[in-house]
Amino acid sequence: MNRKILLVALLSLFLLTGTLNALVIKIGSIAPDRSPWDKAIKKLGREWGKISEGKIKFKIYAGGIVGNEKDMIRKMRLGKLGGAALTNMGIIHIFPETFVLNTPLLLTSEKELDYIFEKMKPFFEKGIEEKGFKVVIWTLTGWINFFSKSPVLLPEDLKKHKISFTTGAPDLEQAWKKAGFHIVPNDLKDLTMGLESGMVNAFYLPPLMAASGQYFAQAPNMLTLKVSPLLGGIVLSKAAWKKIPNQYKKKMMDAAAKVAKDLYREILKLEEDALTEMKKHKLVINDIPPGGLETWRTAVNKGMDVLIGKAFSKEVYDQIMKHLAEYREVHEN
Repeated sequence: MNRKILLVALLSLFLLTGTLNALVIKIGSIAPDRSPWDKAIKKLGREWGKISEGKIKFKIYAGGIVGNEKDMIRKMRLGKLGGAALTNMGIIHIFPETFVLNTPLLLTSEKELDYIFEKMKPFFEKGIEEKGFKVVIWTLTGWINFFSKSPVLLPEDLKKHKISFTTGAPDLEQAWKKAGFHIVPNDLKDLTMGLESGMVNAFYLPPLMAASGQYFAQAPNMLTLKVSPLLGGIVLSKAAWKKIPNQYKKKMMDAAAKVAKDLYREILKLEEDALTEMKKHKLVINDIPPGGLETWRTAVNKGMDVLIGKAFSKEVYDQIMKHLAEYREVHEN
């Protein structure tokens, strides 16, 4: 009997020690609880828990309760957070060179993005790692489209509008202005008021945001032109990544890749649902006329040189343009 009691005690001690020794990674996110991003983080935590036999656990702080993206990056650097789910703006804050992907009309299709990102991914990840972070998930969180009160098909149509521009990217604001567009700096929280007052009569956002904020009701025309992609990611601090035993890392990254694919599919489905719902509420989707893409590229590129050497280096821009030329030579001729 004493032996059985001793074995039970030792087993309990072993289980308790295993629990106490679990690495708890605190993950911050501005995404609301139960949103696609939040679900993806929770799923990743469950998968990593299984792979590590319970030695890795996530503690998730959703909905911005640990601050905005700059706050979360700072807290990762201080060791107060182990990781964060970041939008493109958070990734750019860590490694500004990634801003090149947000250059308007540089990339205008998923296939172009996939090709360029595969070419540039090692460079981006190396730069982010040199800043003290590890990307465990990359995912496309949507594309930006123009929404306007009256139909926009070509650049000259858009130049007649006052475009709401979310503050925080002064170089991009100047690029749009140099290209001849009427830009009105305006916080997203003030967009509805700006549209209602006539201060602005156009904006560019992902369809999901246009639907969730009901902004499309005041600008019921959407152009199918993809202005730029939005790439987000889940990153860990290098310190947190180093604490994970090496024998688990390969399987963990494989699991992360699957979570990223599932999240991408869910976002595409949500975007499709959002467009369907907006069309029910009088959104009109306008296609670019034949040959219109080149007209847009020519018009917008008149201002985008403002970004080169400021928002990102000329070297990274030239590298992407080289890859784009290779891709378009095969696929556009």
